[in-house]
Amino acid sequence: MQVTLLGGGSKLIGGARTIELKRDEVLQLIVDGFFPRVAPDEPLQQRRAALVEFGLPYPADPAITRHVAAFLHKHAQAARQALANDQNQDRLPVPDSLLFNGGVFRSGALAERLHSTLGEWRGVALRILHNDNPDIAVARGAVAYALLRKAGGRGIGGGSARSYFLVLEEEGKGQQRRGVCILPRGSEEGHEIRLAERSFSLRLGQPVRFHLASSVADTAYRPGEIAELTDEDFIRLPPIATVVQAHAGSTQREVRVQLITSMTEVGTLELHCVSSEDVARRWLLEFQLRGERAGNGEPVVSAEAMPPRFADAVQCIENVFGARSQALESKEVRRMRSQLEHLLGKREHWDMPLLRALFDALMQRARRRRRSAEHERLWLNLAGYCLRPGLGYALDEWRIEQLCALHGQGIEYVGESQNWSEWWTLWRRAAGGLPAALQEKLLAELAPSLQSAAKTRSRLATALAGSHDDMLRLVASLERLPIEHKLDLGERLLERLHKATEKALGWWALGRIGARQSLYGSAHQVVPPEVAGRWLEAVLAVDWKKVEPAAFAATQLARLTGDRSRDLPDELRDRVLARLRAINASATWITQISSVVELDQADERRAFGESLPAGLRLLPEGRSAQ
Repeated sequence: MQVTLLGGGSKLIGGARTIELKRDEVLQLIVDGFFPRVAPDEPLQQRRAALVEFGLPYPADPAITRHVAAFLHKHAQAARQALANDQNQDRLPVPDSLLFNGGVFRSGALAERLHSTLGEWRGVALRILHNDNPDIAVARGAVAYALLRKAGGRGIGGGSARSYFLVLEEEGKGQQRRGVCILPRGSEEGHEIRLAERSFSLRLGQPVRFHLASSVADTAYRPGEIAELTDEDFIRLPPIATVVQAHAGSTQREVRVQLITSMTEVGTLELHCVSSEDVARRWLLEFQLRGERAGNGEPVVSAEAMPPRFADAVQCIENVFGARSQALESKEVRRMRSQLEHLLGKREHWDMPLLRALFDALMQRARRRRRSAEHERLWLNLAGYCLRPGLGYALDEWRIEQLCALHGQGIEYVGESQNWSEWWTLWRRAAGGLPAALQEKLLAELAPSLQSAAKTRSRLATALAGSHDDMLRLVASLERLPIEHKLDLGERLLERLHKATEKALGWWALGRIGARQSLYGSAHQVVPPEVAGRWLEAVLAVDWKKVEPAAFAATQLARLTGDRSRDLPDELRDRVLARLRAINASATWITQISSVVELDQADERRAFGESLPAGLRLLPEGRSAQ
């Protein structure tokens, strides 16, 4: 059998490689790769594989036999008790029968390898149960279950395999160590459980997290029972972060509720929060209980610890933007940034949880940003910095919605050039999360000032002219604009660059608008390669030693993505490579033209306009990092 690997880019055919594989080689690769003969006590391999997940859970260890061994070890104690097997306590309990399910086991080689491996672990060959059509066994089971649900009758049920607890938030404790049982082990699917003896306070209209823990222990917990979660039997599960909205017409920020829980047939825990005052008012939360993420034995750290002096930082914000804040001089307002850094450390080291927590504190006090021009500048600067790049953290979509509501209000001190600069910078920093509709609105506001010189000498015109560079950076960062808008922007910008009526920064902006690889946008919103090629010709005509942004623009326009619909011809990219080498440009720029690579931190900062929050790396839209 011959296998052909196609080349990349324009070398799709010319770069192809062909190899001949024999049947025995394929069998060995597949059987030994996925079903290797291993000892029953061989642990799973946790090394980082070449293939990492983007949305789907790919196990680090592809060896199915090792996963089977891990499963049997996990349930060894329960198996020994069920089998009443007092002999061979040192041997791993292995079933005496084997039922093959799924089309993969139509392969005799795979079925035989699993059968023989389990037999070696047990010491005796397993009996194979008959399954005439393993391909459709799951579908048959689903149909049988649906008929049972519709017509009634006997079914096999075991209830929830775990007990689930809602972790309690307790003041004065550094860690949350207690939880209330909301779903005892053995609870049947579809059966509602009311925690009648417990009442809770539910926060409305603000971002909140709900944390769960689970236990496979045989302890018979009762619904509503409080348990200490310090034992190793308790596993912290991924939380859900959400905003629980108040009902229409209500201004309540907290409401007293009771909980009703149930486990659905598809493996989700439904948690109904029912108002104690009006049972008709309820809120539904859902937690995923099944799958790789739900209970794999790995503790999940979900409550990010704030710095020790975070409360002092919030008080600092309250002193400037709070409802009862006293009148402050401009220098006192400006000091707030240095005070925050004194309390929390240098702001370039603030991580995502801290940044978003500070943004939430600022957003709650947004109305008081208009107290003075200095207040407005400070609020815009900090809010944008703490929300950048507008995506990448829980509830960022909700935060963007809150921010977008301020767009129509504009700025108060329109005659202040620095306030306009901070206004445009705020939207540039949040651009990654801004919806396409708002990006188009921003373009409509920016276009008149960018496309023609001001003809009046009004204070507003002067202030806007003073924020020209920030407007240019913003418009180049709007990656969700329709292609036709980007084409018009690029052509107008190129015309101004040719006439020398635009600053050198315009070349950077041209490179961002025509970039082959977006920071957060979709591939279908990338400028066509024939247009980008024409823009690149104009960049090549510039002296890169005198106009440094031109070299970066050329790198963005000629970057190799591996996608033939976006990549430029080899001849153009070779010319860019030669020019980059001639000016001793960064090695990473050269690599981006010749290979498909991610941006490094320095280039990401140059393209984005500043550094991203610690631990965050932007990916093209439609992909998510592990």
